[in-house]
Amino acid sequence: MINGKIDLRSDTVTLPTDEMRQAMFEAVVGDDVYGDDATINELERLMAEMFGKEAGLFVPSGVMSNQVALFTHVVRGEEVILPDNCHIVAHEAGSAAIIAGAQLRTVQNLAGEMPLDMVENYIRKDPNDIHQPRTALITYENADSDGQVRSVEYMKSVWELAKKYDLPVHVDGARIFNAAAYLDVDVKEMAQYCDTMSVCLSKGLCAPVGSVLVGSKEFIALARRKRKILGGGMRQAGILAAAGIVALKKMTKRLKEDHENAAYMVERLMEVKGLEVYKERQQISMVFFKLKDYPLDSAALVKYMAENGVIINGEDNGIMRYVTHAYVSREEIDKVVDLMKKVQ
Repeated sequence: MINGKIDLRSDTVTLPTDEMRQAMFEAVVGDDVYGDDATINELERLMAEMFGKEAGLFVPSGVMSNQVALFTHVVRGEEVILPDNCHIVAHEAGSAAIIAGAQLRTVQNLAGEMPLDMVENYIRKDPNDIHQPRTALITYENADSDGQVRSVEYMKSVWELAKKYDLPVHVDGARIFNAAAYLDVDVKEMAQYCDTMSVCLSKGLCAPVGSVLVGSKEFIALARRKRKILGGGMRQAGILAAAGIVALKKMTKRLKEDHENAAYMVERLMEVKGLEVYKERQQISMVFFKLKDYPLDSAALVKYMAENGVIINGEDNGIMRYVTHAYVSREEIDKVVDLMKKVQ
């Protein structure tokens, strides 16, 4: 429960824990633009080490992390191959066109994955063809905002295809710790199959702000300049990084609890008449269902739940999504389901 409400909109709504707040209060800080903030430096070092990369760069948000990556990988007018429903395409307000000047060549996302034969077909093979843009990057999410997880084998296959054409791979790993928990692997095993990765601290991990972009020392040095251009160079930002360090050391270890609660919610929602629950889509902390023959439509359900202390989002392309997190208990899940049953 958050501020007296059950909030199922996203795993971004979580509040910093008491341990985070204490760490933020005690954080040793300095001017990060000068490289003087010891807590920022420690967060970047820790994140890079966890992912087996040489360096990290703290930025205010996941969108900025992705866009700094594209801004650094891509020369204006070059092309990025990516899934048609990924975050960069659907939820970053067209910023790839505005910031990096990138052309996005989208591939249909089938069962959570881009077909590799289609990806290869979309790669521009002749860099000397003056009629075509040059392919500069392949990118995708893991896990994505549809709750789907890419396997390590798939990541390896994308990596090998990219290297066949000497292309870099960027992974939007906003929820990479959820993906790792689902696959029961270490994030380092996944990160070996990309050049850069964006990792969010405020999705499911309870940190209030921030993402870290990891990659080679050379790439991160270039990305630091791009961050400055975007206004992401902050001063005594160690106050924020302190919460991120707690998130990495403590909150990453409890994500399976959120997944188990989501699985429990799936089973409970299947008891509600008029819903079509997509059980097979529940891999991480996300639950998807459709209001098929339910008495209320999406807008009415949002209003009804709000009147009873539950905050939810309306449908997106006809699908509802509930998200579990550290502030959602099984008792609260039961309350949500009982409320939905009452209007049958």
